[in-house]
Amino acid sequence: MNIKKLRFETRQIHAGLNKNENTGSRGVAIYPTAAYRFNTCDHAARLFELTEAGNIYTRLQNPTTTAYEERIAALYGGVGALALSSGMSAILIAITSLASQGENIVASPLLYGGTYNQFRHTLRRLGIEVRIAKGEDPADFAEIIDENTRAIFCESMGNPTCGVADLEEIAKVAKSNGIPLIVDNTFGAGGYLCNPFDWGASIVVDSATKWINGHGTAMGGIIVDGGNFNWGNGKYPAIDGPSEGYHGLNFYEAFGQSAFIVKCRVDGLRDLGACPSAFDSYLMLLGLETLSLRVRHQVESTRILAEYLRGHRAVKKVSYVGFPEHPSHRLAEKYFRHGASAVLNVELQGDTDSTVRFVEALELAAHMTMIGDSITVVTHPAYTTHKQLSADDLKAAGVTPTLLRVSLGLEDPRDIIDDFEQAFAKAGLITD
Repeated sequence: MNIKKLRFETRQIHAGLNKNENTGSRGVAIYPTAAYRFNTCDHAARLFELTEAGNIYTRLQNPTTTAYEERIAALYGGVGALALSSGMSAILIAITSLASQGENIVASPLLYGGTYNQFRHTLRRLGIEVRIAKGEDPADFAEIIDENTRAIFCESMGNPTCGVADLEEIAKVAKSNGIPLIVDNTFGAGGYLCNPFDWGASIVVDSATKWINGHGTAMGGIIVDGGNFNWGNGKYPAIDGPSEGYHGLNFYEAFGQSAFIVKCRVDGLRDLGACPSAFDSYLMLLGLETLSLRVRHQVESTRILAEYLRGHRAVKKVSYVGFPEHPSHRLAEKYFRHGASAVLNVELQGDTDSTVRFVEALELAAHMTMIGDSITVVTHPAYTTHKQLSADDLKAAGVTPTLLRVSLGLEDPRDIIDDFEQAFAKAGLITD
């Protein structure tokens, strides 16, 4: 059976299954092991020198996790995937596999707050400069690229503004400069709503904690390699050059299109250790089986809630890409399946205090820093995900004191509307 010829909904169930196992098990087993027996000393040597594939230590790979990685790679159509312990570790390992001290990456200004902090502080301490573009126009990225730039980074849909990146045009800027485009596709729901590889991206990172898991039960991140970038263009000696950690092995010569994802595993994961547990990988596999079903319901619920909030007397503004007046509506129609998303933003009337009262009055919708869960989540970015940002960075990211991010779950949207109504009343935003 050729998995590549199957449709998304079928791949999300069948990819990664080993139907030749002697057990005849319908599902993937959980392998709660830290290490693996070697057949001989020569077998062990071949594994460690990367001339033979196999399991060495669960920090590098695990049979349950391998099945999960194969399923994700199949959904995206990539040459390989690497499972990590969180979305932030996926970003860190992807970037540090490309850029070193004295080099830089160019990034979109519309970023998740945690990504901002990693870029502004942690990477800077490692000697990697992150240059934030002044806007989302592809020309804004192009003007700050120089000979030391090693990647462009953007989110397929900005968090929390829901602004959609012009992936095809940004990818053209990356290609013309001989660097890969990395896309955080968390809002693309595991490739179901948006697949950046279709538009020229070379690397996808994803917070698997969100739609991939879908039930708020496990943390995880993923890196997917599109296998479409020329790592032998002279800019990436750590990939196309002698590896200090493997006795001069050249990853590009040895692994070809898969060189980047192999490096992320055998250098990044080996040295930084951000591996998922086998149980978490199992939970991701379970979540993936219903991904498309969940997302379709959430997208429709988001539309219903957006229509309810539109013109509501307690609401100043609704930002929903499904509305024609949204600045990213045209791009959402191009890049996102269904032309919409499962997240919207709403700015309330009133001030910070009334917004806090509204959030704390919610009874059904959860107040958490989460998206893509089976329960509806309301997040107040100014108090949570973007709390550490400066005033200028908050402005660039589109975060205001009364902005709320709403991620619809699997409930009946009419019950969520009723919950919003009672919270508006308790917050004093509506009166009889």
